[in-house]
Amino acid sequence: MKLISGPGCPVCVTSRNFIDKAVAYSRREDVIITTYGDLIRVPGSTSSLDQEKAKGADVRIVYSILDALMIAKKNRRKKVVFLGIGFETTAPSSAAGLVKAQMAGLSNFFLFSAHKVMPPAMETLIDEGVEIDGYIGPGHVSTITGDGIYQNIPKKFGMGVVISGFEPVDLMQSILMLVKQIENNDPKVEIQYTRIVKPEGNIKAQQMLDEVFEYGDDWWRGLGVLKNSGLKIREKYAMHDSEKMIEVEVEPTIEPKGCICGEILKGVKSPKDCKLFATVCNPSNPVGACMVSNEGSCAAQYLYNR
Repeated sequence: MKLISGPGCPVCVTSRNFIDKAVAYSRREDVIITTYGDLIRVPGSTSSLDQEKAKGADVRIVYSILDALMIAKKNRRKKVVFLGIGFETTAPSSAAGLVKAQMAGLSNFFLFSAHKVMPPAMETLIDEGVEIDGYIGPGHVSTITGDGIYQNIPKKFGMGVVISGFEPVDLMQSILMLVKQIENNDPKVEIQYTRIVKPEGNIKAQQMLDEVFEYGDDWWRGLGVLKNSGLKIREKYAMHDSEKMIEVEVEPTIEPKGCICGEILKGVKSPKDCKLFATVCNPSNPVGACMVSNEGSCAAQYLYNR
């Protein structure tokens, strides 16, 4: 039995072009960048937010979008850009932040959205022939979405999904549930993480997502552009969309030579297959996004199984 780490790390699947554009924003004297800490060290084509901060850019680590809103209130003459990454788990808070910004008249607050949704990536992996027999579904995502977003997988592909918790016993039980599905030829969506995940999910959070975002095509590391996999800001909130309201010139995107982060996210290779792993690329000097985030496959393998 083999467990494969797929594209479940938001920082890892985010495009290098997104980082390059965030760097370009940070170079403007009238911009304050607000971001979660795990994004600040992700390398762009020629720089990172961490490096720009060292050069004098105003880049601030926040713990929620509410912190970014407070910064915008205190710095009315500056454009405050919040870098929104993550799946259905974190997107509702970004949506709520935009609603609050509009209600408060914070015309200097902007969201740069790289929010994504999971099902298109899960279906694409099957379509592209990655050798998998079942999915351990993401628990935190499913607290928001419920189990409905996965129902197409057993119907269309004959493959089971078990939504799992994060403790070792949760994973063991989820694997057992998947094995039973395979043995009985009965693919379906099941919830192992019943203490947290409900079939209907969080209705209020879903309504907030629908209020602020609409689906659009988006680029995933290792998978390319996936149809309707991104959350784009609706026209109603366009005044808070950094891509529409703040002009910057973005340098041509350059992918690092030798980095196989995309293939690792796709599940066709492991970190140890990469020639850069634990040599040129390590947590102190990450070459690819999979080594930066503590959710990344390379960072986890470096820490626990070198």
